[in-house]
Order: sequence, then C-alpha cells, then structure tokens
Amino acid sequence: MKTSIKVLSCTFALLLALWPAARADDDWRSLHDDVRAGRLVSLGSVLDWLEQHYVGNVIEVELDRDDGKVYYEIEMVGPQGQVVEFEFDAATGELVGIEGVNINGMKR
Repeated sequence: MKTSIKVLSCTFALLLALWPAARADDDWRSLHDDVRAGRLVSLGSVLDWLEQHYVGNVIEVELDRDDGKVYYEIEMVGPQGQVVEFEFDAATGELVGIEGVNINGMKR
C-alpha cells in the first residue's frame, strides 16, 4: 500500500511539474492559430518594428492575456545595460506601453 501511495505521489508531482509546460505549449499553439487567421499580428513583425526603432537585445518575450485582450511583452537590454519592457497590442501591433530607465538611450 505504501508503494502505491509513493507512486501516486510521484505521478501527481510529475503532472504538476509538467502542467505549466503543457499550458505554455497550448498558449503558443493558440497564438500561432490566431496569427494564421489574421486575428493577431505575428511576433516577428513586432520584433522587426522594435529593431527598426530601438537598439538592444531581446532578453524575454511573454504573451499576456488580460480582459480578453492579448499583449506581447518584450524586454530588451540596451547599450548602457538598461532593461526596458515594451508592451504591444497583439491584435494591432501597436506599441501601448514602455517601462524602464534611459529609454531615449535606446532610440535609433
């Protein structure tokens, strides 16, 4: 009986560990479907826009869903080591927010 409880506990722990990865995979699959259907702009087009307007390296990309809207949140590190987060409306590709220090130091 103790062995089966340990096996169930380990199985449950493994499922909990894998759940976020499975959920993230579903999010990206859904994103891909929405881009192909024209409901969202592609991440590539947003990254191209950033490269044309700001100097820096992308260090993190997140997909955020809030009140039925979808946003790309992209963190970049600039030439002076500043970290800046850009938020884009994924449906329109419009830049809707910027947070960080010395943002003007990253403008092209």
